[in-house]
Order: sequence, then structure tokens, then C-alpha cells
Amino acid sequence: MGALPALRPIREMERWARSLERRFSRFLEEWPFEEEELMPPVESFVRDGTLVIRADVPGLEPKDVEVDVLGNVLTIKGERKSKVEAKTEDYIRREIIYGSFERQILLPEGSNSDQVKAEFKNGVIEVTMPVAKELEAKKIPIEVEAKKPNG
Repeated sequence: MGALPALRPIREMERWARSLERRFSRFLEEWPFEEEELMPPVESFVRDGTLVIRADVPGLEPKDVEVDVLGNVLTIKGERKSKVEAKTEDYIRREIIYGSFERQILLPEGSNSDQVKAEFKNGVIEVTMPVAKELEAKKIPIEVEAKKPNG
């Protein structure tokens, strides 16, 4: 196994579902006030032999977030607490989601979880760890099939 697991299709499906929900809500002129799931967006890449995983957690403090590694699973969890006490019917619009979250990311083989570091800056958690050299991305040439003339 040489490459990071591709998680983009799932992320795109989540984005599509949220977009569809927003559009449908606008169509019906209703805004959902029920609890939604807080799921911070994540990006991961390999740079100079280091796996970098970033999670956006705006509005949180480092004390509100926890990072754990168990085996080959990185877990980022925390809670965004509401500071405003308002009843659902008092809201005109509510798009900010409050509550607990837990994001688990499968680490690629060759990740060195003994050397994990986590930093928090401007609402972004950045987790780094060394990875095996074979995890570096390599370009794969795309072959084009030649079309046969109609004849």
C-alpha cells in the first residue's frame, strides 16, 4: 500500500448533500433548527516525508480539542459550546453548528505515530508525523488509446 487513502468522493458527497439541503430549505422557506452534526473539514497531504493533517475548528480554543492516535487511526474530537442562550423561535437564521464532534482519519501504512505533533493556530489544528518514503506521490503517465480510422 503506497498512497494515502482517497477521501475526496466522500467529502464531495457531504458537500453536495449540504448544498442540496440548503437549497431545499430555501425553496420551502424553512430553516432547519434541529441539531445538525458538527463535522470539521479536514485536509491531508505529504510534504517532505511528513504527513500533514489539518482540521478547521474555528471559534474553538486548544483546550476544546483533543487529538489521539490509536493504532493507525488519528482521532480529532472536541466541542463547540454556544455562548448565547436563545430559544429556537428567537432565531432569524442559524447556520453555526454547536455540539461535540469526533473525526477519525485512517493513517497510511508507514506512518510513525510515535512522533506525532499537534499545533493549534488561528482555529486550525495541524497534526504532523513522519511517513515512509514510499508514501510520496509519484506521477503516473496517462496513456491515450489511438482511435482507428473508420473504414
